[in-house]
Amino acid sequence: MMQKTSSPIPVVFPLVVGIVAVSFSSIFIKWSDAPVSVQGMYRLLFTLLLMTPFLFKHFRSMVKITFRQYGYLFLSGVFLALHFLFWMGSLKLTTVASSTILLSLQPVFVMAGAYFLFKEKTELQSVYGMIIAIIGAVMIGWGDIGVSKENLLGDALSVLGTVVVAIHMLLGQKLMRDIPSFLYSYIVFISASAVFALYNLAAGIPMTGYSENDWKIFILLAVIPTVFGHVLFNWLLKYISATAISIAILGEPVGASILAYILLSEHLQWFQWIGGALVLAGLYYVLYRKPAIEESSNKQTA
Repeated sequence: MMQKTSSPIPVVFPLVVGIVAVSFSSIFIKWSDAPVSVQGMYRLLFTLLLMTPFLFKHFRSMVKITFRQYGYLFLSGVFLALHFLFWMGSLKLTTVASSTILLSLQPVFVMAGAYFLFKEKTELQSVYGMIIAIIGAVMIGWGDIGVSKENLLGDALSVLGTVVVAIHMLLGQKLMRDIPSFLYSYIVFISASAVFALYNLAAGIPMTGYSENDWKIFILLAVIPTVFGHVLFNWLLKYISATAISIAILGEPVGASILAYILLSEHLQWFQWIGGALVLAGLYYVLYRKPAIEESSNKQTA
């Protein structure tokens, strides 16, 4: 039995930074002409390069990881790679708003998985906040959800990406009870990048010969949405539940849609702006209810 520790800073601050950072992800992906499997691979490899200088501090923790835990870490990496592959692929087929709205359904899968796997319950008031946020997210994407076969395929890929990232986060919640967040992220990123490399080799996708713009995008994907997004969220798993983080990530459709409007000229309708306000209202309601964030911090976990 072990107990989650208290965060050294209010969790709202890193949550906001993470939401803003991941909101840029879809923009960068749209700006690159490289295959999404190559974008995903270099996104992780460049992130690993940034993290490697700090790895020496965790050697002692690394040798304490059991063979079983390494297996779960690899599995978490596989699901992260699948998430990137499906969701990044969806952005090539549909709009940012459509893709991110479907991705925002992640809390539904995480809450269901957390209930069945960890017997983790969420307060009724928090569920109300999540419902408000999801309704707002639906309004954001409603005007852009396409009816063509290409758009429908993009929508399906986004849903698949949502399911697998929920599994990735639940595995992370289990592993982060015993493994430092930095080490968890590092090993999972190695696993995910290896999956991408094998996929590219098997599919005959070239891993070199890309433009200078593409390489800049690979680096931006590593620094902004990965380090200040995924790595930060992994660190937060030490202090709050996967469900709470998933609810917070509902803010991504708002940020991504605004950025897409400014940088990609993807226009939003008036009811989509109302939807954005509802998402923020739902997030505020959930995040500022102490039990929703600290419930898992105050209870004993097996």
